Amino acid sequence: MAGERRRARLRALLKTAGVPTLDPAAIESAFVHASAGKEQSLTSNERLEFFGDAILGFAASRWLMTKYPDASEGLLTRRKANLVSGTSCAVTARRLGFPDLVVLGMGMDRAGAQGNESILADAFEAFLAALYAASDLDRVLAFLEKEHFAAVDKRDAGDRDPKTDLQEFAQAVLRVTPLYFERAEGPPNDRRYTSQVRIGDEILGEGIGGSKKAAQQSAAAMALSTLRARHPAGSAAASASNDDGRVISINRSRRPRRPRTPEPGAPT
Repeated sequence: MAGERRRARLRALLKTAGVPTLDPAAIESAFVHASAGKEQSLTSNERLEFFGDAILGFAASRWLMTKYPDASEGLLTRRKANLVSGTSCAVTARRLGFPDLVVLGMGMDRAGAQGNESILADAFEAFLAALYAASDLDRVLAFLEKEHFAAVDKRDAGDRDPKTDLQEFAQAVLRVTPLYFERAEGPPNDRRYTSQVRIGDEILGEGIGGSKKAAQQSAAAMALSTLRARHPAGSAAASASNDDGRVISINRSRRPRRPRTPEPGAPT
């Protein structure tokens, strides 16, 4: 896109975000994909995407806590998963014109990757971080509530997905939160992600996908299958936790401990 036309699009986006006087240069790097960063010696949006992901998660949790004051943790978790999903972020990004703003390397540009869901979702999160750095958190929250949360959240939202199910199962049954670790391989135009999910001290799942989120979902599905096989009674516990906010643990029967006999000379 030609320079002046691009700047006009950026100014329109800033007006939508409530900061019409902000210099478009402040958010330029949010749209630079890693492939363009390497080819054109530009700063890519990878670091901004990392920070924006955290901002989005915080903002979604805050908004849901206010909107649904009586909702259980399980319901809030499912609604949050819907708000922060790559698919939802990409939908909002398309509506706001992000495909025309994303800067790609020559190969990816020729392939028409501007509409790629993962690329748009990452640019959306990067934009949140850039907007925060150039303005303040209140402006980012207002933008998200108006342009993203209200449009994405629906009364019938909260479809099940492996990552959400795994988190609810692990928290209800084992009292732990799954942790994900990713690595990326391949060139920018054919990047593949591998994700491992750790439950407690054990890695229970590994998945591969074209995006970090897809790899995490695949890893979560593997781990969930393993946990359900180990704890067949756990599904009932997780369901009870999701339905009314209660957490019911599995009844682990234990043999009573025998009193220890003090060693000779030991204090009693």
